[in-house]
Amino acid sequence: MSCQTDHPSVSRPGADWIIRDAVPDLDAAACTEIYGPYVRDTSVSFEEAVPSVEEFEGRIRKTMATHPWLVMEVDGRVVGYAYATQHRPRAAYRWTAEVTVYVDGRHHRAGVGRRLYTELLGRLRRQGFRLAVAGITLPNPGSVGLHEAMGFEPIGVYKRIGWKAGAWHDVGWWQLDLQPGTTAAPAEPLPPMD
Repeated sequence: MSCQTDHPSVSRPGADWIIRDAVPDLDAAACTEIYGPYVRDTSVSFEEAVPSVEEFEGRIRKTMATHPWLVMEVDGRVVGYAYATQHRPRAAYRWTAEVTVYVDGRHHRAGVGRRLYTELLGRLRRQGFRLAVAGITLPNPGSVGLHEAMGFEPIGVYKRIGWKAGAWHDVGWWQLDLQPGTTAAPAEPLPPMD
């Protein structure tokens, strides 16, 4: 990931910042445009081909059935998105959400990721999720810094787990407790809500 200075529309006083639920058919193109460079130009994503807008729309719809998918607009333009998914399919994992955030390269280091994660993690807490986890392709100091600033703690590294761009890459894992620990059986997670 490249880290650029603040984009003028983000840093100027009075910029119109809006975080909202994604609308699949309206936001898929913008999300695909943001995600594309991560796929084409970096090892941040292990995908090798940029998904079509239609495929991305389907991903948003599927995710939003159980977890939040948020977009951030600045002056009417989507500049980042964050979402949560099921960590693993087995039933015992249902209180754990895997989270991710992607920000348009022109808006790095402007607070977009932090604002999106603040809203996303709050919604996951209200839904009753107990733990958020994030996998980060290493090295990625920007993403590591964001997650640790949000309170995530490193818990381990999968060594040489992904091959992309002619090299093996490690993936580090971070986690954040969303609810206080208890030995009592938790209530079932609620559906997504505002």
